[in-house]
Parts: sequence; structure tokens; C-alpha cells
Amino acid sequence: MERVFGLLSWTLSRFLWLSGLSERGAARQPRIMEEKALEVYDLIRTIRDPEKPNTLEELEVLTESCVEVQEINQDDYLVIIRFTPTVPQCSLATLIGLCLRVKLQQCLPFKHKLEIYISEGTHSTEEDINKQINDKERVAAALENPSLREIVEQCVLEPD
Repeated sequence: MERVFGLLSWTLSRFLWLSGLSERGAARQPRIMEEKALEVYDLIRTIRDPEKPNTLEELEVLTESCVEVQEINQDDYLVIIRFTPTVPQCSLATLIGLCLRVKLQQCLPFKHKLEIYISEGTHSTEEDINKQINDKERVAAALENPSLREIVEQCVLEPD
């Protein structure tokens, strides 16, 4: 009987110890997502505006709060970016979205699914642009255009 109580006590203490670990792991999860979001932001904040000599960060098209990362599973993440064009009728919003996509596809060090959106209510044709910049076929077709590809490459080029 003493052995049974000893085994039961050991099992219960082991269970409580493991429960504490999983709670600490759950508490770590938001911090990890915040770190990944900051990593994403650091990659995209230096993208240059197609018309101006400024970065998207300098123009406040992007801020740290524009980036969200969610865990899909242990090795995959969903990266969501919401950017704000400088004016509601910005003609280059699609190009900015394309630059964001290209930069992250080239540089992001972890497996990810990428969703890019214009912040709600900040562009006159946001729904159409959101569809374009999240459509793989349209993105691929746009990048086949040599002059468009050159503009994108200049925008995503890291500053010296």
C-alpha cells in the first residue's frame, strides 16, 4: 500500500510539474510572436517609397503595430501586414504591397504564409488592391514585367 501511495504521489507531482511547464510555455508564446513580428518589421521598414526618397517607415505607411504574426503550427507562421497609404487615392498602393511581398519572400528566415492588406478605410479601392496583392497569379504576372520588377528591386534594396 505504501508503494501505491508513493507511486501516486510521484505521478501527481510529475503532473503538476509538467502543468507548470506548459503554462510557462503558453506565457512565452505571445513574446515569441512579438519577437517574430519585430523581426518582420525590421525587414520591411527600410523599403523605399516608389515616388519619394523616403522609407515606408519614415512616411508612416508602416509602423510596428502594422505587423502581426500568428503560429499556424510548430514550424509555420501566418504573417499579416496592414499598411496605410499616404493618401486615400494613392496610385502606388499595389506597388507598395508588391514590394512588401517580394522583400519578405526574399528575406524572411522562417516558413510563413503572407497576407498583406491596406488598413481598413484608408484607400478608396482597398478591396480591389487587397485582392491583387494577395493573388499569387497576379503577383507572378506583375513580376514578369521587367520594368516593374526593376522598380520593385530598387525599392527593396537595402540602404548602404
